[in-house]
Amino acid sequence: MEPGAGEGSSTDDYESLISTTDAELLKRAWRNEKAAPEILKFEAALVQRSRQQIQLMEETVEEFTRNGVDPLTVSLYQMDLDRTLFLLRSYLRTRLQKIEKYVLHIQKTAELWNRLSKQEQKFAIRCVGDLTQHLEQSVLTKLPDQYQSHLKQSGASENDDMVPEPKLDTYIICRSKKFLGAFQLDDSGEEPVNIEADDLYALPYKSIKPLVESGQIDLV
Repeated sequence: MEPGAGEGSSTDDYESLISTTDAELLKRAWRNEKAAPEILKFEAALVQRSRQQIQLMEETVEEFTRNGVDPLTVSLYQMDLDRTLFLLRSYLRTRLQKIEKYVLHIQKTAELWNRLSKQEQKFAIRCVGDLTQHLEQSVLTKLPDQYQSHLKQSGASENDDMVPEPKLDTYIICRSKKFLGAFQLDDSGEEPVNIEADDLYALPYKSIKPLVESGQIDLV
């Protein structure tokens, strides 16, 4: 192989990937996950592409360094690599934190359970086992029988009132990329909100949840 041939091929592949919208899509998924009170659908395809892009960027930086490419050029590629790594790690970490916090609620809610990746489901199962074992050993076995459930406050409880749930009525900051027109927040009879493109709104999450799930609104 002639000198520089591998470098050109690697650079072309890298430029092809970086010119896609995956970087922006990952940033959007990260922002939405951090702002939403509940766990959102796992972006499996995007995460897989981002991992492939990270691998290609790592190979490119290593090749540039080995071939003596201008240090400024190498540092710019390294910055892109570091930024993508941060977004991906923070996205995954945020999801794990939500699973730990709401694991019992997620496990018993089919819709939420199906939003997890296979690896996240395995993590959630381990969390439930560890949490149940800890509660039984440290607290529940020392209480009367009617108070030994890790889901209910007592045997008289009709619902699982010991299970933390996300507060869907939390107000969040959101923005739409396009004009959506009048949107009725709920059935209270209040005037609809006129959602304009690029304007910021503070709205209850549960009211705009369908718009977030369909990608029509981004959380900030």
